Amino acid sequence: MALPEHQLLDNQLCFALYSTSLAMNKVYRKLLRKLDLTYSQYIVMLVLWERDGLTVSEIGERLFLDSATLTPLLKRMELSGLLTRLRAENDERQVIVSLTKQGRNLKEKAQDVPTGVMCAADCSVEQLVGIKKELEMLRAKLNTNA
Repeated sequence: MALPEHQLLDNQLCFALYSTSLAMNKVYRKLLRKLDLTYSQYIVMLVLWERDGLTVSEIGERLFLDSATLTPLLKRMELSGLLTRLRAENDERQVIVSLTKQGRNLKEKAQDVPTGVMCAADCSVEQLVGIKKELEMLRAKLNTNA
Protein backbone atom coordinates (compact mmCIF):
# COMPACT_ATOMS: atom_id res chain seq x y z
CA MET A 1 0.00 0.00 0.00
CA ALA A 2 1.44 3.37 -1.03
CA LEU A 3 1.98 6.14 1.47
CA PRO A 4 -0.14 9.27 1.19
CA GLU A 5 1.68 12.20 -0.46
CA HIS A 6 2.03 14.09 2.82
CA GLN A 7 3.96 11.17 4.35
CA LEU A 8 6.57 10.81 1.59
CA LEU A 9 10.12 11.66 2.64
CA ASP A 10 10.65 14.13 -0.20
CA ASN A 11 7.55 16.05 0.87
CA GLN A 12 8.76 16.61 4.44
CA LEU A 13 9.91 20.10 5.42
CA CYS A 14 12.04 18.59 8.18
CA PHE A 15 13.95 16.46 5.67
CA ALA A 16 14.55 19.41 3.35
CA LEU A 17 15.96 21.38 6.31
CA TYR A 18 17.98 18.42 7.59
CA SER A 19 19.55 17.53 4.24
CA THR A 20 20.28 21.20 3.51
CA SER A 21 21.95 21.47 6.90
CA LEU A 22 24.12 18.45 6.07
CA ALA A 23 25.14 20.03 2.75
CA MET A 24 25.86 23.36 4.47
CA ASN A 25 28.01 21.59 7.06
CA LYS A 26 30.05 19.98 4.27
CA VAL A 27 30.71 23.42 2.79
CA TYR A 28 31.68 24.85 6.17
CA ARG A 29 33.88 21.83 6.98
CA LYS A 30 35.89 22.53 3.83
CA LEU A 31 36.11 26.29 4.48
CA LEU A 32 36.93 25.95 8.18
CA ARG A 33 39.61 23.30 7.75
CA LYS A 34 42.25 25.98 7.14
CA LEU A 35 41.20 27.67 10.41
CA ASP A 36 41.27 24.38 12.31
CA LEU A 37 37.71 25.03 13.54
CA THR A 38 34.55 22.96 13.56
CA TYR A 39 31.28 24.66 12.64
CA SER A 40 30.23 24.77 16.31
CA GLN A 41 33.53 26.41 17.24
CA TYR A 42 33.16 28.87 14.36
CA ILE A 43 29.76 30.11 15.51
CA VAL A 44 31.09 30.55 19.06
CA MET A 45 33.94 32.61 17.58
CA LEU A 46 31.46 34.70 15.57
CA VAL A 47 29.57 35.55 18.76
CA LEU A 48 32.79 36.47 20.60
CA TRP A 49 34.16 38.49 17.67
CA GLU A 50 30.96 40.55 17.83
CA ARG A 51 31.19 41.01 21.60
CA ASP A 52 33.94 39.61 23.76
CA GLY A 53 33.64 38.76 27.45
CA LEU A 54 30.21 37.09 27.45
CA THR A 55 28.88 34.62 29.97
CA VAL A 56 28.32 31.02 28.94
CA SER A 57 24.56 31.58 29.21
CA GLU A 58 24.73 34.66 26.95
CA ILE A 59 26.59 32.64 24.31
CA GLY A 60 24.09 29.81 24.72
CA GLU A 61 21.13 32.14 24.24
CA ARG A 62 22.68 33.58 21.10
CA LEU A 63 23.38 30.15 19.60
CA PHE A 64 20.26 28.34 20.89
CA LEU A 65 22.50 25.92 22.83
CA ASP A 66 22.22 24.81 26.45
CA SER A 67 25.21 24.94 28.79
CA ALA A 68 25.51 21.13 28.82
CA THR A 69 26.25 21.27 25.08
CA LEU A 70 28.27 24.46 25.18
CA THR A 71 30.56 23.76 28.15
CA PRO A 72 32.50 20.83 26.62
CA LEU A 73 32.86 22.81 23.39
CA LEU A 74 34.24 25.83 25.25
CA LYS A 75 36.63 23.61 27.22
CA ARG A 76 38.08 22.21 23.98
CA MET A 77 38.40 25.73 22.57
CA GLU A 78 40.17 26.85 25.74
CA LEU A 79 42.61 23.94 25.46
CA SER A 80 43.37 24.95 21.87
CA GLY A 81 44.20 28.48 23.04
CA LEU A 82 41.30 30.38 21.44
CA LEU A 83 39.58 31.59 24.61
CA THR A 84 39.64 31.69 28.38
CA ARG A 85 36.90 30.84 30.86
CA LEU A 86 36.94 32.60 34.22
CA ARG A 87 34.43 32.72 37.06
CA ALA A 88 32.82 36.13 37.45
CA GLU A 89 34.07 37.99 40.53
CA ASN A 90 30.61 39.21 41.50
CA ASP A 91 28.84 35.88 40.88
CA GLU A 92 30.79 32.61 41.10
CA ARG A 93 28.01 30.79 39.23
CA GLN A 94 28.74 32.75 36.06
CA VAL A 95 31.62 31.90 33.75
CA ILE A 96 32.95 34.70 31.55
CA VAL A 97 34.30 33.62 28.17
CA SER A 98 36.92 35.86 26.55
CA LEU A 99 39.03 35.60 23.44
CA THR A 100 42.77 35.16 23.68
CA LYS A 101 45.11 36.99 21.31
CA GLN A 102 45.14 33.84 19.17
CA GLY A 103 41.33 33.87 19.09
CA ARG A 104 41.18 37.53 18.13
CA ASN A 105 43.79 37.03 15.40
CA LEU A 106 41.75 34.23 13.86
CA LYS A 107 39.04 36.77 12.93
CA GLU A 108 41.12 38.11 10.05
CA LYS A 109 41.83 34.62 8.72
CA ALA A 110 38.07 33.88 8.74
CA GLN A 111 37.09 36.86 6.59
CA ASP A 112 36.63 34.77 3.44
CA VAL A 113 34.30 32.20 4.97
CA PRO A 114 31.01 34.03 4.20
CA THR A 115 32.11 34.61 0.60
CA GLY A 116 32.97 30.92 0.27
CA VAL A 117 29.49 29.97 1.49
CA MET A 118 27.87 32.40 -0.92
CA CYS A 119 29.89 30.98 -3.84
CA ALA A 120 28.98 27.42 -2.86
CA ALA A 121 25.28 28.35 -2.65
CA ASP A 122 25.45 29.87 -6.14
CA CYS A 123 22.67 32.33 -5.28
CA SER A 124 22.44 36.09 -5.41
CA VAL A 125 22.85 38.11 -2.23
CA GLU A 126 19.15 38.99 -2.45
CA GLN A 127 18.15 35.33 -2.70
CA LEU A 128 20.29 34.38 0.29
CA VAL A 129 18.96 37.27 2.38
CA GLY A 130 15.41 36.21 1.52
CA ILE A 131 16.05 32.57 2.41
CA LYS A 132 17.67 33.64 5.69
CA LYS A 133 14.69 35.85 6.61
CA GLU A 134 12.24 33.03 5.84
CA LEU A 135 14.24 30.60 7.98
CA GLU A 136 14.40 33.09 10.86
CA MET A 137 10.61 33.53 10.72
CA LEU A 138 10.12 29.75 10.64
CA ARG A 139 12.52 29.31 13.59
CA ALA A 140 10.65 31.92 15.62
CA LYS A 141 7.29 30.24 14.96
CA LEU A 142 8.64 26.79 15.75
CA ASN A 143 10.24 28.04 18.99
CA THR A 144 6.96 29.65 19.98
CA ASN A 145 5.03 26.46 19.35
CA ALA A 146 7.59 23.90 20.56
